[in-house]
Amino acid sequence: MLWYGGGLLILVLAVMTRLYGLTAAAIWGDEGSSLLMSRYTLDGIWAHAAHDVHPPMYFMMLHGWIGLFGDGISSIRSLSALPGVASVMLGMWLVRLIANPRAALLAGLMLALLPTAVRYSQEVRMYSWLGLWLLGATIALVYWVKQPRHTHALVIYALLMATAFYTHYFTALCVLVHWAYLLVLRLQPDPPLKHITRPAWWLSNVAIVVLFAPWIPGLVDLTRHMGELKANGDVGWELPVTLSSLPSMVWDFLIQDDGDKLPRLLFVALPILLLAVIVLTVLRDRSPFRWSALLALYTLLPLLLVYGVSFISPVFIERYLNAYAMGLPLIMALAIDRLLSGFRVLALGLLVLFVGTELVGLKNNATVDVNDQINVMVDFVNQHYVAGDRIVISDMLWYMSYVYYNRTDTDPLLYTPPLANGASSRPNDYGFGTLVNGDAPRIYLDHLSQLPKATGRVWLISTADQPDEFAPLPGGWQKVAETAAGNTRARLFVMGAE
Repeated sequence: MLWYGGGLLILVLAVMTRLYGLTAAAIWGDEGSSLLMSRYTLDGIWAHAAHDVHPPMYFMMLHGWIGLFGDGISSIRSLSALPGVASVMLGMWLVRLIANPRAALLAGLMLALLPTAVRYSQEVRMYSWLGLWLLGATIALVYWVKQPRHTHALVIYALLMATAFYTHYFTALCVLVHWAYLLVLRLQPDPPLKHITRPAWWLSNVAIVVLFAPWIPGLVDLTRHMGELKANGDVGWELPVTLSSLPSMVWDFLIQDDGDKLPRLLFVALPILLLAVIVLTVLRDRSPFRWSALLALYTLLPLLLVYGVSFISPVFIERYLNAYAMGLPLIMALAIDRLLSGFRVLALGLLVLFVGTELVGLKNNATVDVNDQINVMVDFVNQHYVAGDRIVISDMLWYMSYVYYNRTDTDPLLYTPPLANGASSRPNDYGFGTLVNGDAPRIYLDHLSQLPKATGRVWLISTADQPDEFAPLPGGWQKVAETAAGNTRARLFVMGAE
């Protein structure tokens, strides 16, 4: 009864943390891109996602979800909140399979409160779904490792992993995790477990490739056009990593802040402590299946691999690793559960430290100034818009957010002035450009002077704290209104004769 009652309370907690403030933050650029992609037909999504940095599964789901429940902000973000809650249940299920009910409840508690998991359960993106698929696949792997003759678990495993690949390309890191874990079982001296050499395991991985094969041509084409993606700013925008990037990522997972303002000793100490706990938990694990090694690999291997690769090509991005960060409370639950048997005070201290740090992160997540969001600026334009006004937006990310909140009868224009060398700044057909490039004649505006003289009034939407992206303005324009919110500003000009 304690197991079921405690599990139910933890799921209620997971629901509360993921629904609290669900609509407080405005739709931002990446979310706006999801919504623009979801407007296409399923065939269109398949075609355009082949030019995007993410596979099509989530956008197809969002398309269907909006068809059923509408595109209100509560609706579209609920599509991420639901798998976020389900992932907490799967986390408890996984730890219950490899440990005991107490450890499972500890895992559920810490996963329900994990700030990075909460945050990406509140975004109109695919990251919470990726966590759901990968945790589910890992559970299927555990069932098969325990009973390798029951290959139905591998059928489920292959289906979940293929679905994950259609959701996000970083699924490949989970493949490495699972192979590494089976290699650990094979190399352990007493007793070596030969799951990695079983034909069923190899066949399941072949099945994943076969299921993903229809998408491979699109992926190859996308890889071939990485230059266009970089030109659009869809990849390569992340800053180069440094030695401090690794502990910063840990702090991002836990408090939704990179920790650069923390005392240096604290900044380094907590990540080192967590790593030491994980390593000691693995080293003290004498069970035949080395379950702690599975959770440690799930948590650490993707983090370290992406960190290493980022010295060559920066991809060390919190949301891309969110699914693997969910392994941290699971391995910590194993460690605390084992410490409770002989080192109760130490175990409780570690639990209080971890949960307390998470609560700081939840507070940071929930700290949203609803009056300092882009939708406030767009609402101002909507309220003061007059038929015939034109709206021009300086940046693609602002454009994707703006379109969602636009309630006027005009389509916003995207400002694409020539570069200093005279080349066009218009997006190409890859990355975010694939969402709008087909409507280039209708959307792009290369020069403000191209606006018809009869327009009369023009709204210019740009970044608030940067030099004017529209300067120099045509002669004779007079500013008659201005507002700013969410780092954007809207200025209303009345056109005049030059």
